Amino acid sequence: MITRAGDETLRSVLVAGAIAIRHIRRGRGAVSPWLGGLLKHKPQKLAAVGLANNIARIAWKVMTSGDIYRAEPMPPALGRVA
Repeated sequence: MITRAGDETLRSVLVAGAIAIRHIRRGRGAVSPWLGGLLKHKPQKLAAVGLANNIARIAWKVMTSGDIYRAEPMPPALGRVA
């Protein structure tokens, strides 16, 4: 979880990465169903922080477990944001 008590630089990099992902996806219109739902109900910056938090949790799990991260492919009909 990203908190203000944590490393400010790491938090900034994660949020900047999440914003970059959102800008890249904006051109194609496809986002994950989770992010699409978040964007419908929250401001974009708050959704970016939520995405950064999700990225941080995935990174932590991969680092502590030693597993290889495998993203599940998104069905083509899902995740379209107008």
